This record gives sequence, C-alpha cells and structure tokens, in this order.
Amino acid sequence: MPAHLPSTPVETGPSIIDPDSFSKANRRRLSGPGLRTFLAIADLWSLTEDQRRSILGDPPRSTYQNWVRLVREHKDITLDRDVLTRISALLGIYQGLRILQHDEPEAIEWLHGPHHSTVFGGRPPLDLITDGSLDALLTVRRFIDGARGGIYMEPNAADAGFEPYTEAEIVFS
Repeated sequence: MPAHLPSTPVETGPSIIDPDSFSKANRRRLSGPGLRTFLAIADLWSLTEDQRRSILGDPPRSTYQNWVRLVREHKDITLDRDVLTRISALLGIYQGLRILQHDEPEAIEWLHGPHHSTVFGGRPPLDLITDGSLDALLTVRRFIDGARGGIYMEPNAADAGFEPYTEAEIVFS
C-alpha cells in the first residue's frame, strides 16, 4: 500500500442524503399527493399543459395525461426521482411566495411580471420556472429562499447597464 494512503479505514459521518428517500416505496408514497398538489398550484397559477409538462421534465403528453388521470382517481402512481425533485422545487417556490407576498394575487403577479434582478434579466420568473431546465427551476427556488432569508439585494450601480448575454454571444469551443 502506498505510504500516502491511510492503512485503516476512515470513519465517515452520517450520509447527507438518506438512500431510502429514493426507494420505490417512498417515491410511490409521495407521488400521488405531490402531483395532486402540483396540479392545484398549476391551476392557481393558470399554467398551460405545455408549461406543466415542461416543469415536470417534458414527459410525453400521453404520459402526463395518464399521470393526471391516475392521481385524480386517487390510484397509485410512482414517479421517478427527477419528476419528484421538480415537484419539490415548485412546492418550495409556492411556499416561499406565500411567505414573502401579502396575498395570492400579489404572488401570482410577481411570477408573471418582469423582474429586474440579474438572474431574471427583465423576464418574468415564470419564464425560468417553465423553461424545462431543472437548474432554472432550482435557481428561482434559491432566489426566493434567499429573499426569505433577507439576502436578496435590489440591483445596484454595479448592475446598472447590465444586459444579459444572448444565445449568439455564448460560444462553446
């Protein structure tokens, strides 16, 4: 054994993520209530079916419609980790907005209206939420969590004149 490696096993602390949280049984337990709650929020926010599917990772239309039928009939359904993570992010956004905004119409207005924080680049937060990317969904969740924690700052002089990059300006080599 090389001298720089320890000869005895290194003790590790508890796992950060409980592997059982992703077990099929646990996903089955969470899928129906999670999707029903997602649908209620999507109705409240007046999301189109395409926007809903985008948030959920773009499942085929027939798959999405089957999920909706099953949960509305209170039948068992087991969604995969990615879909449950996306639902969780949306629930966090909803919860955060309920804390930050005085009433529901104000929260919906915030989602649909343009926002001048650098992360949104003048676009409505709902554009990021519904763009299909898990990263974009989590970005909005983190933004709202930051605002709840008091760390959001309005754009300042350093941000004045900032213009978001366009797709044409981004080059991968």
